[in-house]
Amino acid sequence: MAAKRQSNRWMWWLLGGTALLGLVLAGVGLRTLPGSPISANAASRFETATPSASPSVKQTPKPTPKPTPSLKPLAVHPAKVTIDSSGWWSWSMIDRRTGKVYGSSNMTQTNTTASLIKSWIGADYLRRAAENGQTPSAARMQQLRIMIRDSDNQAAQSLWEASGGSASISRLIKTCKLTDSSADKTRWSNTNLSARDTARLGVCIADGRAAGPKWTKWLLNEMRAVRGVGDFGIRKAFPATTQKNIAIKNGWVTRDALGEWHVNCLAIGDGWTMGVMTRYPASLGYTHGAKICENVARQLKS
Repeated sequence: MAAKRQSNRWMWWLLGGTALLGLVLAGVGLRTLPGSPISANAASRFETATPSASPSVKQTPKPTPKPTPSLKPLAVHPAKVTIDSSGWWSWSMIDRRTGKVYGSSNMTQTNTTASLIKSWIGADYLRRAAENGQTPSAARMQQLRIMIRDSDNQAAQSLWEASGGSASISRLIKTCKLTDSSADKTRWSNTNLSARDTARLGVCIADGRAAGPKWTKWLLNEMRAVRGVGDFGIRKAFPATTQKNIAIKNGWVTRDALGEWHVNCLAIGDGWTMGVMTRYPASLGYTHGAKICENVARQLKS
């Protein structure tokens, strides 16, 4: 009886083991059947997908950077200026292409302009006439011409008064954005400009703000035609072929109460302007100041 029970026990173990093996094999089969959830799960865990080739991307060629155009050299350049002279002098130059201002350490100090200011008197009169729709008479045009070319004082006084006197200089300071200068209420020749503001006045004339679009070319041509005793200073430092293209207006006067000459120079060249202001003992004569203007320009000439 005991042997029979032992035999039955082994039979049940064998049947159980066979059933378990069947279940295992069935599980393996399910893993390999297409669409089986066990199969999908297994694939997602253990299969390594072969990456597809990336589509070729066309590279847009980068444009070749254009070199920054170099500026044409000017006929002048900033430099250290040395003048062996008694008295006072200052200078300034402006590169009109860049707007950079250069000058002596005292370029903001002022001096009375004398006839140099006639360049503005003419510009202001012409611009305002055009703004008011007026054409100056032949007599006025003649005054303007001899005021600029020959530095005629009577013509300057008439045009100064017609332009409102010191109000004209107030317009100069506003229009040309001057920072160092001031008007005299009674005399155009006593207008105070610095060398820096003189160079700024030159820029203002050259770019058309002073005389306006109608008259700028005319005024510059008249300033190139300055003749006689007033033809001195800055442009004399240049070759004759260059001189004829440089517009100028100079001023020279003795200040008897001070015992001084005040000699000043304005020049407008191709892409540049320059102002030189001087005052010194009257005994040295006006040519002393004229030579200072020329000497400054020689040292700044490229």
